Amino acid sequence: MTPDLSTDTGEIPVTNTGAFTVYPAIDVRGGAVVRLHKGDYDQETRYTDNPVAVAESYARSGAAWLHLVDLDAARAGGYTLLETLTTICDTTGLRVQTGGGVRSVDDVQRLLDAGAERVVVGSLAVQEPATVVGWLDRFGPERVTVALDTRIGEDGRWVLPTAGWTSVGEQDLTTTLHQYHGSGLRHVLCTDIGRDGTLSGPNFHLYTMLTRSNPALQVQASGGARSVDDVRAAKKQGCAGIILGKALLEGRFTVDDAVLEEQP
Repeated sequence: MTPDLSTDTGEIPVTNTGAFTVYPAIDVRGGAVVRLHKGDYDQETRYTDNPVAVAESYARSGAAWLHLVDLDAARAGGYTLLETLTTICDTTGLRVQTGGGVRSVDDVQRLLDAGAERVVVGSLAVQEPATVVGWLDRFGPERVTVALDTRIGEDGRWVLPTAGWTSVGEQDLTTTLHQYHGSGLRHVLCTDIGRDGTLSGPNFHLYTMLTRSNPALQVQASGGARSVDDVRAAKKQGCAGIILGKALLEGRFTVDDAVLEEQP
């Protein structure tokens, strides 16, 4: 029986003594910076029509990385933010991790050629792990991030919705991770979909499970971050990074505050 990791009560183990990275996130839909509530495309908050300006503000505030998501492509395929990606890479100095609709080796190459530091692969990483293992071999483990975004199913398993979280198959988190054993996979981004966009705090039991059972992986926590305390807790309990979206856009705290937690 898969343990219930849907709550975040209890002690958080202090386990991470390595590098920690803050990833301010920009989710783009229809050219605008938006946030979805629990991945629901019908529950969207729009913030600005200028994602480049948001990226520039994060760079001025001390961010080294940016997490850039093409929400339109995540659901329909076909990454649409190449011009935005290129501009951000050329003008801000940020190292960009980006994805949405990555379905082929040509997609990966195109994003890397446009300046991306890492390409995030989600749906295909769940549906065709052997294909993504081949990409890890071809491009190297530092150029690919596997996104295993998850929610609790009715049977208690952590299921892995695909196609922008709109389609649910039979895949679960534990089984899918096992399929990457020995592949060289290094970077895993795991979003608790039930927390995403809610400002309810990250699911630290989920990340404790992932970091304890997969110590070689660099796990990025995503979903629910609301304060610098959440950033600090993610670092202490073993995550290698945290994705920060709504809390930054709504001024709950600043990038300047968050990046202070990157220090050893």
